[in-house]
Amino acid sequence: MSNSSLVTYTNITKTQKTSPRTHTIDTITIHCVVGQWTAKQICDYFANADRNASCNYGVGKDGSIGLCVDEADRSWCSGNAANDHRAITIETASDTSSPYAVTTEAYNALIKLVSDVCKRNNISKLVWSTDKNTRVNHLNGANMTVHRDYANKSCPGDYLYNKMGDIASQVNSLLGTSNGTSYPTVPFTVQVLISDLNIRKGAGTNYATTGKYTGKGVFTITEVSNGWGKLKSGAGWIYLENASYVKILGTTSTSTAVTHTVVKGDTLSAIASKYGTTVAKIVEANKSKYSKLTADYIVVGWVLTIPQS
Repeated sequence: MSNSSLVTYTNITKTQKTSPRTHTIDTITIHCVVGQWTAKQICDYFANADRNASCNYGVGKDGSIGLCVDEADRSWCSGNAANDHRAITIETASDTSSPYAVTTEAYNALIKLVSDVCKRNNISKLVWSTDKNTRVNHLNGANMTVHRDYANKSCPGDYLYNKMGDIASQVNSLLGTSNGTSYPTVPFTVQVLISDLNIRKGAGTNYATTGKYTGKGVFTITEVSNGWGKLKSGAGWIYLENASYVKILGTTSTSTAVTHTVVKGDTLSAIASKYGTTVAKIVEANKSKYSKLTADYIVVGWVLTIPQS
């Protein structure tokens, strides 16, 4: 069993491990260190015989990657022997206070490391679930767990916990795999379930993000490529194959009604841009229902019908 060639520093703990592991590697468990350390600092810390803890890899704040426990061996990391016997455990440098954010360098290195681990251990697809029971019982293909599943801890912190779906999607893109989703004929609609889904300039994580997010709502997809969908508005592409983020609704037609409930901060121009239509068309479609509606006046709680091209 090999280790990652991405490693930049090695300090193998002599005692804080179980050799060999007793389960095939099929799981990834990502932790936070609670310290903006380098890979060397992480490895040297866990090599100390007094720690009674370890990890397979440490990812430093600068993107460095350290090897603390060989992949052939079980680390003492998650507070659960069964999990650690089947998982590659990765400690990631983070802030020392909630939400325990990590640097861009550490995040990018983490994704590359996880992708490398998956390739070498024949993990063809990384699957994250927001449901603890699904994770710990490896249901529906779930193969990502977290420390808080097994211990009364916040690890890996809310920052990384909320990024697990994105980590899975980016790793899967590097692996060249998808969830095998069967899509409706374009154009079709999807419901975005989170507020911060990245929009990218092309169909893949190798394309830059636009710096904008979709927000929650219903969107029309006009083209699909390798699990990515092109937004009708022209804003860019979103990843479709994480069910925790996106729900596929169905094919659009002239008779399909798409609606938007007005919330605080909405403007008609922003709503029109979001759904790939115009302010004038929204006003025309809803004037009979809301007589006070104008291009500059909407009311929180109104349910607007969004005309589809």
